[in-house]
Amino acid sequence: MGVRQASLEDCEAVVALWESCALTRPWNDAESDFKQAVVGKTSDVLILEGNEQMVASAMVGFDGHRGWVYYLAVEPSRQKGGLGRQIMSAAEEYLREQGAAKIQLMVRSENSSACAFYKSLGYEQQPVLTFGRRLEP
Repeated sequence: MGVRQASLEDCEAVVALWESCALTRPWNDAESDFKQAVVGKTSDVLILEGNEQMVASAMVGFDGHRGWVYYLAVEPSRQKGGLGRQIMSAAEEYLREQGAAKIQLMVRSENSSACAFYKSLGYEQQPVLTFGRRLEP
């Protein structure tokens, strides 16, 4: 198994993985998210490969203080085998190298398996509320 940074050519396969893990939403443009992360100066998409096949990915970004992890996905048929821990470890290392003092991530409240996964890695629910507003008409 090895981790590499994604290229723009990986977009279709990575977005398909995200979709297979039910991480995308109709109101978010996952392809645009991917492309912006790959070309960004403080963001990227990491890919975990085994036998030259993508088995997991995670989008990472650094806002100048916090590191952020988005779209962490493991091929559904390969879940519960430690691959999530491997790609998360790579995400943490990437963000550490960027200078992040802390890592944040968001999980949908109904996604109990993801909540349990992150708790098993030492992540704690934060005492904050997230507010959002669409800027598009």
